[in-house]
Parts: sequence; structure tokens; C-alpha cells
Amino acid sequence: MTAKETHKNTVLAELTKIVLPTLSEKGCINYDMHIDNNDDTVFMFHENWESEQDLNSHLESVHIKKCFEIIGDMLESVEISRLSKVKV
Repeated sequence: MTAKETHKNTVLAELTKIVLPTLSEKGCINYDMHIDNNDDTVFMFHENWESEQDLNSHLESVHIKKCFEIIGDMLESVEISRLSKVKV
């Protein structure tokens, strides 16, 4: 996701708040927050879930909904990609 320049610090602070609660959610394997090295308005989460149901429950959780109520208008864009691991 990309924050509006004037809101990048607030977005960072609010996104940071959701990491620990998410890590304790059922089915969370990892939930890693990243910031782009060349553009500090760009944030990314690399996350793995035991099941699609666990991910969907996460997206409906109170802390996620509260976070996006706060930062929703502070974002330029949000892109979500759902990927599956390739079995080799």
C-alpha cells in the first residue's frame, strides 16, 4: 500500500500496531511488515496463513477494521495479491 506523503508517519504508526495482534491470530504463520527502501510511503505485508478461512477471519478482525478506518483516507493505493506456494 502507498500512503499519501503527508500521512506516511501516521500510516506507519497505525500499521505497526496491527502486527502483534495479528501474529497471535489463529492460523497466522508469519506476518512481516516491510517498507520500501527507496520510497518510505510504500508499505508491504508478507503474510502466510494456514488456510483461506484464517486469512478471511483476519481481514474481518477488529484491529484490522479499526486500522483501516483510521488510515483509509490517508492512502494513495492498496494492492492485494494472493499467492499460492509452488510445491516442488
